[in-house]
Amino acid sequence: MSAALPEVLDAWRAVASRRRFEGVVPLSALPRLAAGLADVAGEVRYVLDFYRDASGTGCVEVEVEAALPLVCQRSLDRFLLPVTVRQRLGLLAREQDESGLPAGFEPLLVPSGELRPLDVVEDELILCLPVVPLDPAGAEGPKGVWSSDSAARDQGPAEDRRSPFAALAKLKR
Repeated sequence: MSAALPEVLDAWRAVASRRRFEGVVPLSALPRLAAGLADVAGEVRYVLDFYRDASGTGCVEVEVEAALPLVCQRSLDRFLLPVTVRQRLGLLAREQDESGLPAGFEPLLVPSGELRPLDVVEDELILCLPVVPLDPAGAEGPKGVWSSDSAARDQGPAEDRRSPFAALAKLKR
C-alpha cells in the first residue's frame, strides 16, 4: 500500500503496520541538499518501505532516484549526475543497540520514535554528492603529459637552454 508522505511519522507504528510510501518530490523541497546543487530544477523519486526483518529488527528500505544538477569543477558547466540509492536502515531507539543490527544494515537512530521521512531521503542524497563534482562526459583529462623532464625536452638541446642561475654565478665571481 502506498500512501502520501507525512511530514513526521511514528517509525515504530510504521514498522508494525508495514507502511510503504512512494512518490515524487521536487528538489526545491530539500533545502539542505539544495545548498550543494547548481539549481533546484528537477525531482526525486522515492520509496520508503517499513518492515520487521527475521530477527525482529525494525527496518526501512530506502530507494531514491534523482538527477542532481551540479557544476563541473573542470569546465564550470552545469551537468546532471544520475543517482540511484538503495539502502537498508535498521531503526534504533538507543545507540548501544547498533551492534545488534544484521549485516548489510546501516543504523538510523530514532530515540523518540518520531521520524521525518523526507529527511531520510535528503540524507541519502547528500551522502551521494561528490566532494569535487566532475562531469563524466567531459572527462578528457589534461591535454599534455607533464613531468619534470618533459619541460626540459621541449626547450631543445641543453646548450641552447640558459640556466636561471647563470646571472647569479656571474655575481658570485
